[in-house]
Amino acid sequence: MEAIKIRTIKREDNIALARLIREVLVEMGVPKVGTAYEDKALDMMYETYDQSGRSYFVVEEKGKIIGGAGIAPLENGDSNICELQKMYFLPVARGKGVGYKMINICLGYAKDNGYTKCYLETMPYMEAARKLYKKVGFEELGKPIGDTGHYSCQAWMIKDLD
Repeated sequence: MEAIKIRTIKREDNIALARLIREVLVEMGVPKVGTAYEDKALDMMYETYDQSGRSYFVVEEKGKIIGGAGIAPLENGDSNICELQKMYFLPVARGKGVGYKMINICLGYAKDNGYTKCYLETMPYMEAARKLYKKVGFEELGKPIGDTGHYSCQAWMIKDLD
């Protein structure tokens, strides 16, 4: 995998990112209702993350976006808890350490912005993703926290940012 570049989102990334995220969600068999698929934010990712305490990072290869991940405050949660959001990669980016690198960039951003915990929601059958989350120190929760609106996501995890 040559010339991988990780950078913060730009306004002109909106269309490509929305398409990529929806494509990966469909590929993974994720329900279109009660998940990120129907989030209004998908069509305006730059504007969503261009705010204090939020950031979204994209992965590019040869000028093409092949993945991304972001950090934002947990909706209706404690102010010290952020959420790892919209972390999706095209097949070309998988299995090459990109996800691990992206999580660490996101968690570094979270720590630098004063968050003490990071929460995420995923699907129980996304075993490769859950294995990666556990590798970086996320622990399973028995129920969701905050109110993300993603009621179809049935696996919840949290990590202390020490």
